[in-house]
Amino acid sequence: MTSVEPSSSGQPFGSKVTVYVVACWIFAAFGGLMFGYDIGISGGVTSMDDFLKKFFPAIYERKLHAKENNYCKYDDQLLQLFTSSLYLAALVASFGASKACNVLGRKPTISLASVLFTLGAVVSGTAPNKVLLIIGRILFGIGVGFGNESVPLFLSEVAPMQHRGAVNILFQLFVTIGILIANLVNYAVSTIHPNGWRIALGLAGVPAIFLFMGSLIITETPSSLIERGKEFEGKEALRKIRGVDDVESELEQIKLACEISRQVKHPYKKLFKRASMPPLIIGISIQVFQQFTGINAIMFYAPVLFQTVGFKGNGSLLSAVITGVVNVLSTLVSIVAVDRVGRRKLLLQACVQMFISMVAIGSILLTHLKPTGSLDKGLAAVVVVLVCMFVMSFAWSWGPMGWLIPSETFPLETRTAGFAFAVSANMFFTFVIAQAFLSMLCNMRAYIFFFFALWILIMGLFVVFLLPETKGVPIDSMNERVWKKHPVWRKFMGKEVVKNYEMS
Repeated sequence: MTSVEPSSSGQPFGSKVTVYVVACWIFAAFGGLMFGYDIGISGGVTSMDDFLKKFFPAIYERKLHAKENNYCKYDDQLLQLFTSSLYLAALVASFGASKACNVLGRKPTISLASVLFTLGAVVSGTAPNKVLLIIGRILFGIGVGFGNESVPLFLSEVAPMQHRGAVNILFQLFVTIGILIANLVNYAVSTIHPNGWRIALGLAGVPAIFLFMGSLIITETPSSLIERGKEFEGKEALRKIRGVDDVESELEQIKLACEISRQVKHPYKKLFKRASMPPLIIGISIQVFQQFTGINAIMFYAPVLFQTVGFKGNGSLLSAVITGVVNVLSTLVSIVAVDRVGRRKLLLQACVQMFISMVAIGSILLTHLKPTGSLDKGLAAVVVVLVCMFVMSFAWSWGPMGWLIPSETFPLETRTAGFAFAVSANMFFTFVIAQAFLSMLCNMRAYIFFFFALWILIMGLFVVFLLPETKGVPIDSMNERVWKKHPVWRKFMGKEVVKNYEMS
């Protein structure tokens, strides 16, 4: 398939979608599968009796009580630390990954992510005590930090402009597939006693091994090669991923971006200058808002949540599998729509649907779920449907856009540094939600869903007034085509730019 994309100067960039470049996209996207599998596996493992008996016996005893409190039976800081320690490690690792991306390149950083994640799977799956269990989670976290920094950057840099949204969303698609696979694994191993949880954690190494094998096949990105002074290799890589010989116009644009990048000796210092604020504020805000939709609260603890509303044992895991299927299918909608409809429309539509879903879930639980007992089957089924409606809208909007928008809006000279801040913001607030959700559920009860609904309302207003559309804009033309023309953000770009814009 041959296509043409315009440069910032109006000259066309030719490209063909070849088997090799599609293979590069898919192999790199296994980084998302790694991340998604961990998100999905955590909630299932922490609801397994064998796991609780070995590491958290007090919670297991509390769970057995006939008059247990629906909202508080899993509230334990150490149990929450099992899930959330990964994200603190990923937060710190993302800055090391940023440096690795600059010095080593995107491809070796992806390889390193897969090795670290595989080590995490081995240590977690064989852990005899809490200490090694947490060490395994930390290794998982470092792998996630390196993978979540390098993979979205890789995908955005190798994708042709007119397909950049869809290609980048492959990362989020594989996240959703990973969550679904994890839910199926949880369901399958829940009856294997006493080591079903070990199998679930150990299998995390499988997507990491695929990612490692893929990292041996994929090419380095032209931007990374040229930025590190390897112009000939960069030109060859560009020819390889575009499927055409004439890449001169696109090569010149990349070389210009790299020349500007080389003049910036301290990218983190540059990142905090006024002119760099627009993409930094947008990148961090999008990632923070992604977490405050409440999605990871739903996904981490879907089995626990469904047990809370009345599903027991395998029924709760099966319900989580249903939401996983919805997640995958809805992400496919985003792949089709993002480069046609645009980023803003998908985000705004989802805010409406997520807000309605959260308010409805909160209202049902507030009026019908008491601290003891459960919902009747009909209302429990309604809650599952509402959760699916929420997941559906998230999956075609804030899920993929949280990774797409920050990876495409920074100029090359601050791209890895800026994206590191975005990733670390995601990891920090994922940690906050993972560490706090069960305690919040215990103390706020049904009101927690209204808490997330309020955040969704704030997010919608943010998109309306502050988020520019980036559909159809070449990745190295964002400053000229997006930030300098936005009614709010152009004020950050310097008086001369604003004056020129107003005259044009």
